[in-house]
Parts: sequence; structure tokens; C-alpha cells
Amino acid sequence: MPTILVLDDSATMVMSLSHILKGAGYDVETGMNGREGIIKLTDGIKPSVILTDLNMPELDGIGFIKEARKIAATRFTPIIVLTTESGGRKRDEARAAGASGWLTKPAEPNQLLSVVKQLCPAR
Repeated sequence: MPTILVLDDSATMVMSLSHILKGAGYDVETGMNGREGIIKLTDGIKPSVILTDLNMPELDGIGFIKEARKIAATRFTPIIVLTTESGGRKRDEARAAGASGWLTKPAEPNQLLSVVKQLCPAR
């Protein structure tokens, strides 16, 4: 079963996203910030898709993306930024760091699943 890594400092958002993704047949790993995400990746988790918030403590989403792209196993893993930010400058910065896509919170469950399924169909 494909694994999705969800990174967000909002416990409510993590629970909501996990519920939606698990209901669609995905395994879900979570972290509260980019640092936790990097630790999970270096510990051997190989997600099929990563969903990350931009604004998190310790290591923000853009910092996380830059670090994740340095890890061989996640160099080409799709990374979707899921954030309340809608500004073009932040979007451009995320793309330059290696983000694959962008969704504005709160993402509708169908929209979220549509994007994830395009990148990683559930089995």
C-alpha cells in the first residue's frame, strides 16, 4: 500500500488529512514539522507522495523540500505544498526548492485525493 508523508504543525490538519488519505486506502506517516519529516526519511520511510505545510517551526516547508531533495530516496518523490499561503512569491520559492505542486488550505477532500491519485494511485 502506498505511503503518504504528511507534515503540518496543526494537529487538527494532520488528523483530517490522515483520515481522508487512510479512507482512500493509503498508509500515512506524519510529522509536526520539517525536521521530523527529514528524520523519518533518513530513518528509511519511503513515501510515494509527501504533503507539507509551508509555515512550521524548526524547519519550514521550503527548508524541508530542499533537504528532502538531497536524499537519494526522495530526490524525485512528488512533494505537494498544502498551505494557507496563496501568494505567487511563496509558490515560486517552493517550486524553485523542488515542490511538485501546490494546494491551498483548506483543500476539499476530493481535490486532495484527485491530486494524490494522479501522483500515486492507491492499490
